[in-house]
Amino acid sequence: MRNSSTVLSLALFAALSLPAFARAQNADESGAAKVPAVVAPGADLTGVWTQFPRIGGRSLGEGGFVFSKEDPPMTPWAEEKLKSTKAPHTGGYTGESDDTTLKCYPPGVPRIYLFNFPMEIFVVPGRVLIVHEFGHYIRQIWTDGRPHPKYLNPSWMGDSIGKWEGDALVVDTIGFNDKTWLDQVGHPHSDELHLIERIHRTAPDMLQIDFTFDDPKAYTRKWTGMKQFKLRPDWHISEYVCEENFDNKEIQEISK
Repeated sequence: MRNSSTVLSLALFAALSLPAFARAQNADESGAAKVPAVVAPGADLTGVWTQFPRIGGRSLGEGGFVFSKEDPPMTPWAEEKLKSTKAPHTGGYTGESDDTTLKCYPPGVPRIYLFNFPMEIFVVPGRVLIVHEFGHYIRQIWTDGRPHPKYLNPSWMGDSIGKWEGDALVVDTIGFNDKTWLDQVGHPHSDELHLIERIHRTAPDMLQIDFTFDDPKAYTRKWTGMKQFKLRPDWHISEYVCEENFDNKEIQEISK
């Protein structure tokens, strides 16, 4: 069982986001800063979340290793890439894998959502931060109205900007490299990938992310997917060091 430290972590992030004079004005007699609660413009997405249902086997579909029940509409380029993929998670494969996460490289977005590790969402002025326990990757989503930079260096997690539409956070991400997979099966993407996520609560303890994938080099049309997450109020993000904790002899366990 995980002991909750969500409130403490949120206070820390909120405090760091305040200017120095604001922290001073909110200090009590002991000198400790009084950090005001951070309220999201739309709905409150804060908390520790895990994918739901948690994977207990190699089932495919919306609750498993991919984001939709049907195969995405691949181009010949993507079909060839998938055929040559050596994915350890599809069953029966026992050789050397070309899964870069086995070498502790970032899994990319949206694949990072498919690992059975929690994530914690923080909403602070001008940004939404998603802290993943797996690899301790921190995803920064800018909500201050800025556009994507005109020139982007390709990256593992991409460049993300977001806006609030009612109770949903809509995230626009570009600037990916082509070194990651979209899912555990090995569906590829190119550096032209444009990902849209709509993040919203469907119940007090449930979060849903709706995905729209647009990658003309890899897929013949836009396609959609979905992933659900459950709130874990008594959990916290633990230390996870890939190089220390990950055992290549147990690669099947990464999704259990």
